[in-house]
Amino acid sequence: MAAANIRVQCSVCNKGNTTYLCRGCSKDFCFQHLTEHRQILHRQLDEIINDHDQFQQTIIQQKQNPPNSSLLQQINEWEKNSIEKIQQTAQQCRETLMKLTQKSINDIEKKFTGLSQKLKETREENEFNEIDLDHLQLKLTQVTEEFLQPLNISIRQDSQELIKKISVISPSEQIQTKKNQYQQFAVTVAGGNGKGDELNQLSCPVGMIIDNDKSIYIADYYNHRIVKWKLNSNTGQIIAGGNGNGNQNNQLNIPRDIIFDKKNNSFIISDLGNKRVIRYFDQNQTNQQVLISNIDCRGLTIDKNGSIYVSDYENHEVRRWKKGDKKSELVAGGNGKGNQLNQLNQPISIFIDEEYSLYISDYGNHRVMKWKKDAKEGVIVAGGNGQGNSPRQLSNSHGVIVDHLGHIYVADCSNHRIMRWCEGDAEGEIVVGGNGQGDQSNQLYYPADLSFDNEENLYVVDQSNDRIQKYEKI
Repeated sequence: MAAANIRVQCSVCNKGNTTYLCRGCSKDFCFQHLTEHRQILHRQLDEIINDHDQFQQTIIQQKQNPPNSSLLQQINEWEKNSIEKIQQTAQQCRETLMKLTQKSINDIEKKFTGLSQKLKETREENEFNEIDLDHLQLKLTQVTEEFLQPLNISIRQDSQELIKKISVISPSEQIQTKKNQYQQFAVTVAGGNGKGDELNQLSCPVGMIIDNDKSIYIADYYNHRIVKWKLNSNTGQIIAGGNGNGNQNNQLNIPRDIIFDKKNNSFIISDLGNKRVIRYFDQNQTNQQVLISNIDCRGLTIDKNGSIYVSDYENHEVRRWKKGDKKSELVAGGNGKGNQLNQLNQPISIFIDEEYSLYISDYGNHRVMKWKKDAKEGVIVAGGNGQGNSPRQLSNSHGVIVDHLGHIYVADCSNHRIMRWCEGDAEGEIVVGGNGQGDQSNQLYYPADLSFDNEENLYVVDQSNDRIQKYEKI
């Protein structure tokens, strides 16, 4: 903490004996007053530790008696009035509420544990100063304020004929009323120079992903290649295929979709014409690994653990491949072709969220299904009212993605528009397109896929216009 200075006056007694500089307050002290200064600092640390210990007791009490009695009373009263018909739903709501409350406390406790360790290290190392104490005090204040702030949880009642079904609304769901808005006239960021195989052209692009640098990776279907278009580039770069259709290591055959496996620094590609799913390592076009053979895969997604999900168009199901497993696991469909809640009809694009809920573009049923983790059947979250162009309908649904607000976006292919649904809503709304098929900047022509960049701008694969369109977030 202190370094000796020769013949500098002590900031307390003004004597010019040997002094010591405190790097925290930048003052000089003689040995006597340095000792007193250290005692003051120790008292201040003791006060912080005392506040810390009191807050620790508060956390323990809150964990034993979570502060949600009024919400539980609403749930219990609703359960009492609705008797046996809704007891199962009430139990589900209790579990969700306690899970959300416990998660909030656990998150704060995790931060608190880190602060506890830092305080312990500070005490043991005995090398702290005012700056360190201010930082510790600030951290404790921030954690305390976060803990004391009421949880943003409420009870939602859905009107029905006999009872009002309730559910627990998490903080993330509270903001679902907010909806992103987009410019209606798009900018072409890839292709748009007619159908062709030049580096500034695309030929029926289908799947797409966007990295943090806003580079776009495109499954260039009839050019049998994956191309990368960097931000503000006028041409693409071939990163896989591009050597004619075939099944050699440097070839692809009508690739349908692409995802990025960050843990393995590789691309996973649905090589549809070869009925396989393959892995390509970046910058090494010949280092190809076949992951799955003999599958009609139209869509891919990957969860935060690195498990890969594939939609099987022919078998009307979605399967999951965990890392290291030799066999896949059925996660949706698999009950034959049909339109029941446990069935699919030609599934294509898929999306997985942070809770492992799977969103499936059920192409043949003109709907999007949501299958929660380990569910035996799904729920309809978009369309499902037959093929059509009303706000309640979809026509040959393709790409599907969910934003951070929980809103579901669907490439409504044959209606040449992008639709947005909030789960539970009877109708969707047009986000972009919907002005008839065409090649104007406010039109789409069989949109096939969609994605967001890290600024929430919307990108659409405008399949039959052989281009990628970017819609700026307003």
